[in-house]
Amino acid sequence: MNFTSPRRRFASAAVAGIALTGLLSACGGSGSGDDAASDSGPVTLPFWGWANGQEAVVKAFNASHKDVQLKYTKVTDQLTMQKQLTNAVKAGNAPCLVQNTAEYVTSWVSQGALADITSYVEGERGEFNTGAWASAQVQGKVYGVPTSSAPQFTIYRTDLFKKYGLKAPATWDDFIAAGKELKKHNIKITNYAGEDPSTLEVLAMQAGAHWYAIDGNAWKVDFQDEGTLKAAKVIQEIIDNDLNAKLSFADYAAVQRSYDSGATATRQISTWQMAGMVQNFTKSFGDWALAPWPTYEGEAAKTPAGTNLTGSVTLVTKQCEDQKQAAQAALWMSTNQDAVKTMASPETGNGVMPALKDSGSYVGESISQKLLGKNYQPAQKVVTDSLGTVTTDWTFGPNWTAMFTELQAGWAKVVNKQEKVTDLLAHMQEWTVKDLKSRGISVKG
Repeated sequence: MNFTSPRRRFASAAVAGIALTGLLSACGGSGSGDDAASDSGPVTLPFWGWANGQEAVVKAFNASHKDVQLKYTKVTDQLTMQKQLTNAVKAGNAPCLVQNTAEYVTSWVSQGALADITSYVEGERGEFNTGAWASAQVQGKVYGVPTSSAPQFTIYRTDLFKKYGLKAPATWDDFIAAGKELKKHNIKITNYAGEDPSTLEVLAMQAGAHWYAIDGNAWKVDFQDEGTLKAAKVIQEIIDNDLNAKLSFADYAAVQRSYDSGATATRQISTWQMAGMVQNFTKSFGDWALAPWPTYEGEAAKTPAGTNLTGSVTLVTKQCEDQKQAAQAALWMSTNQDAVKTMASPETGNGVMPALKDSGSYVGESISQKLLGKNYQPAQKVVTDSLGTVTTDWTFGPNWTAMFTELQAGWAKVVNKQEKVTDLLAHMQEWTVKDLKSRGISVKG
């Protein structure tokens, strides 16, 4: 599926919003800087991010605000952000505002790094779609403002599917069957990068799995529930039948060439990843179309919340002395019409779908007519429909970063047929429970 790349991944699934104690090793809370604006001049809020378009948004914010100014620092990517933020928090000089993604929110709250800004932003809840708003919450408290949604869909080569008598796969069984037909012609239906286990994550999410859940006053861990095993079966069949390429995103150009040349025929992606295709393709413009995510046989449409850049949130740190102003600035960047348009466009931003309740109105701007050609108009309905089926009950655990790193190592073995998906899941169950206990976090599993 390759939801991630060195530019890296990102999720917009919901974090459980239940007011409980003892679940995290530390808790975030509002600081004393609610009204710390200085009489000597405007408040300056350091803001770290990595997304294209943010510098233009910051410039527009500063031009329209006299009392508050943003000082923007561009970080290389999401992984670099986590490392730099860790160092800044330890040193006591964290920026006020940080671009991040839903998968990391619980971890940062558990480290006491984020401010509870619920009182500053709660009144604007109605401006955002439910899934996106939930992505900025932990235990019912809000720690940031969502910036984008995560519509997920299949993009596929219409010329290849037509040539070999295939239809866009409606189910995962269809997907596997199409992959077997394409294999006869030396074409892979998908690509599993060895460093990218988000494929397993999102298929499990779609199947109703819950790797982390809140159970009483403890975390419950389950990497072997019914949904995860259902996802494992699909993935294992694709790998066992050699239906997938194994191209690493470390060679980003090679991955894009594989799609452009027709060596790989489909991707399950979101809007922002289309920008990379447009920027790197030379041969296949107009040959691509969108289709809904394949469903599990006999089940209704359900789109995983995604693990990509389209699930960003702007977080406010506890070390920020001007938390109220920071929260208001984050709200402006996510709701101002011009700012939202800047970020939604593949030309000026990242082609991300806004987190707003009416984000469907931005679909046309976030997908590429050049890439889709005559399939551009019907593609808009696919994206809009996917926004209505996004998973909202996925929970990211307090050790997600460490867990995902361990998952990556095992996924590489799965892709290279050194172990089965179920072997990896058994290992992750044991490892995650042990890791949480070592952190002093109450856990069942």
